Amino acid sequence: VVSSYVLKRVFKFIFVRYNLNICQQETSVSLLSALLGLSFSGAIGLTFLLLGCALEQYGVYWPLFVLIFYILSPIPTFISRRLSDDTDSSSNACRELAYFLTTGIVISAFGLPVILARVNTIQWGACGLVMTGNAVIFLTILGFFVVFGGGDDFSWEQW
Repeated sequence: VVSSYVLKRVFKFIFVRYNLNICQQETSVSLLSALLGLSFSGAIGLTFLLLGCALEQYGVYWPLFVLIFYILSPIPTFISRRLSDDTDSSSNACRELAYFLTTGIVISAFGLPVILARVNTIQWGACGLVMTGNAVIFLTILGFFVVFGGGDDFSWEQW
């Protein structure tokens, strides 16, 4: 509560100083709050992943290969949203293929630690920490698409 109050005061000062209107101020504060929340949850997810690797009783860094899945998971959705037409409300084959590929990548990220634990490459406690980190990271990626994928003035498509 205190941090949101401080953020609003800082942004109010900036927007008054540079003569920006109130609508831009409220939108920027809410987007900044969303961005801070997403970065915090991403840091928590990576902390779980690193705890699953670096704790003394686990000490094996094989679970870090799920970082590849974190990088690959949004790519099909980026491509399909760039190529598809949003004018129709019916199903789009490109978007459906992207959802299918993204689902496969996410399931693979959850399956890799289980396979590594089954063949005794990592311990089951490390598997649990990595799977918790997976859940947090993928929810963060989903949150990114929910917050910044609306197609309004501030959208990831402009990046």
